[in-house]
Amino acid sequence: MSERPYHHGDLRHAVITAAVDVISDSGPAAVSLRDLARRIGVSHAAPAHHFGGKEGLFTAVATEGYRLLTEALGRVEPATDLVELSVAYVRFAVDHEAYFEVMFRPDLFHNDDPGLVKARNMSRSALFRGVASLPPERRGGDTILTNVSAWAFVHGFATLWLQGALPKEMGASVDDAVRVSASFLFGRVGH
Repeated sequence: MSERPYHHGDLRHAVITAAVDVISDSGPAAVSLRDLARRIGVSHAAPAHHFGGKEGLFTAVATEGYRLLTEALGRVEPATDLVELSVAYVRFAVDHEAYFEVMFRPDLFHNDDPGLVKARNMSRSALFRGVASLPPERRGGDTILTNVSAWAFVHGFATLWLQGALPKEMGASVDDAVRVSASFLFGRVGH
């Protein structure tokens, strides 16, 4: 039996932070609850007791990722500038790659978790406010299609950037590259 204490000041935060570190270094497959317990100095059972298993932990990581994404999108002024929302989305993916990787891997977590669903919907709503601000001729008649198309652009751009798959002509600045591409697609709404 381990002599390590079960209690930790903020076990949830400590385990999530340690998991994000592991994901950053080695990907989600490398996450082990026992290893995380060792890293933060608690009993091997503490993370499992708190999260109920790896799916519960990944649910918490994804939920926190969506919360952070919503926060990043919420800093855009004006809140309806789709070009700058696009920049913020891709910048989030670059700055928080481990969260981003887990957030879009529903095979890892409880996709119907109420907290996750709420956090995911809030992040989508923040992005879709920018779509709603497009002139009617750019929105088309199908709101869902327009929303998904804008989301596919920013998500695809983020993924291509992270994988180093974009042409060198896009430049070295992710913000500038997204801004140019989003302006081309969406125009400078709100300016």
